Amino acid sequence: MKTLTKAAFAIAVVVAAAQANAQVTFYENQGFQGRAFTAQANVADFGRFGFNDRASSVMVTGERWEVCEDVRYLGRCVVLRPGQYSTLGAMGLNDRISSVRAISHSQRIDERRYAPAPAPAVAQITFYEDERFGGRSFTTAAQVEDFRNKGFNDRVSSIVVSGPDQWEACDDIRFKGSCVVLRAGQYPSLRGTGLNDRISSVRNIATKVTPPGPAPAQIIFFEQEGFGGRRITTDRPLEDLSKSGFNDRASSAVVVGDERWEVCDNVRFDGRCMVLRPGQYPSLAAMGMNDRISSVRNLRRDMRIDDRSYAPMPLAATDYRHRNDERLFEVNVTSVRAVVGTPEKRCWVERGQVPQDQTSANVPGAVVGALLGGILGHQVGGGTGKDIATAGGAIAGAVIGSKVGGNANNSQAATQDVQRCEVVPSQARTQYWDVTYAFKGQDHHIQMTAPPGPTITVNEQGEPRN
Repeated sequence: MKTLTKAAFAIAVVVAAAQANAQVTFYENQGFQGRAFTAQANVADFGRFGFNDRASSVMVTGERWEVCEDVRYLGRCVVLRPGQYSTLGAMGLNDRISSVRAISHSQRIDERRYAPAPAPAVAQITFYEDERFGGRSFTTAAQVEDFRNKGFNDRVSSIVVSGPDQWEACDDIRFKGSCVVLRAGQYPSLRGTGLNDRISSVRNIATKVTPPGPAPAQIIFFEQEGFGGRRITTDRPLEDLSKSGFNDRASSAVVVGDERWEVCDNVRFDGRCMVLRPGQYPSLAAMGMNDRISSVRNLRRDMRIDDRSYAPMPLAATDYRHRNDERLFEVNVTSVRAVVGTPEKRCWVERGQVPQDQTSANVPGAVVGALLGGILGHQVGGGTGKDIATAGGAIAGAVIGSKVGGNANNSQAATQDVQRCEVVPSQARTQYWDVTYAFKGQDHHIQMTAPPGPTITVNEQGEPRN
C-alpha cells in the first residue's frame, strides 16, 4: 500500500466501538480463535445463528451471563462473570452451549452456580477477515508493524478489542498513513472508517480516549473526485505544491475547522484564486480548479472577502466524531439515493432554411413564439447562461412561431442563421448520496460523500457518528 501523508484526518480520527455494556462473545475455538458470535440480548436457541454446540471460549463484558447446554435456558446452566474464558472445557461446556441470557445486577445467584473465576481481562485485539467476526482471525497482545508477516495485510473487516487499553490501527505498515483509535468493544464492520480491508499495522497506545476538541484548521486535497486516490493534508500555507508532489493534481478537497482557505492556480498565491469555506468539495471541476491548484493558504478569520471570490457552497462537513462515554447504536440504512449533477443546455448557431411567407411574415405568431421560446429558455438555462438561453429561446421561438397560422402554399424557404439548442445530461457523476436510516421509529436523513454500508452508527439522539 502506498505511504500516505502522516496527518490526523479529523473526519475520522477517533472511531467509537460498539458499547461494551452487557455483551458476550463466543468463539468456535479455544483461545478466542475461529468464528465468533456476539450477543447483547438473550438468545434462546443458538441453532438459529448456526452456533449450536460450537462455543469453545468466551469473553463476557459488562454483566453476568447464564449459559445453558439446552435451548430455552434448560439443562445444565452456568453463570459467567465478566472476564475472559479461554476454554470452556474446565466447566464441562466445551461445544455444548445452546442458549444464553443476561443476569441483572440485582439478581442474587447461588455461588455454586458460578463458573470458575475467569482470567483477568488482557489487553489484546482480534482481527477477522469477514464482517461480523467471520472468516479467518488472529489475536495479538503486542504491536504488529507489518500485517504481511501474519498473512493478513489489507484483509481485516471486523475487530474485537479486549481489556482496558486502546489500539491504533493504520492503513500503512509501521503505523503510518491514515490511523484510527479503537477502544474496548466490538466492531462488526469497518465500513465507513476508511479501513475496511486496509489495515496494515496496529499498536497498543494505552491511553485514554478523550472527547474530541475543536477540529484543527486544515485542508485535505485528494487526487481523485469523491475523495479518492492519494491525498495531502496541510495546516499551514503552501506556496508551491510541486514541492509536495501535488501540483495540478487536486480533484476534490475537504476543509476542516472554522477557517477559510484560498487556493490558486499559480505558485505563490498568484493567478486565479478561489476561497473555500469549511466543508466538503467532492469535485473541484465546478469552480474550474480541477487539476489546477498550485498554492494554498489559510485566511485570517477577520479578513473580509468579496463574495465573488468564494467557491460554490460545499457539502456540510459536520463533526461526526465520537464523544467520550457516548452510547452508540448500529441502525439499518433504509434507502440510498445517488444525486447527480443537473442537466445542461448546449446551444449553437448554424445556417438553416426557415419557411417564410412571400408577402408578409406572420407577426402575431412570431410574437407568441418568442414569448414561449423565452420562457422555455429561461427555465432550462442557469446564471449567465440563463440569460443567453432566454435570448436564444426567444429567437428560435420567433422563427417557429412565425409559421403558426401561415399559408404553407404561399411560403418559400429562406436561408439564415438559426440557433439550435438541446438539453444533455450531466456527466452522471454522483455529487453525494442522500441516505435514509431508521432509529427509534423515525426516519433520519444524511448526505454522504460515499455510499454507506447496510448500517450506520448513531448516538442516542440519532446523530451519525464515525
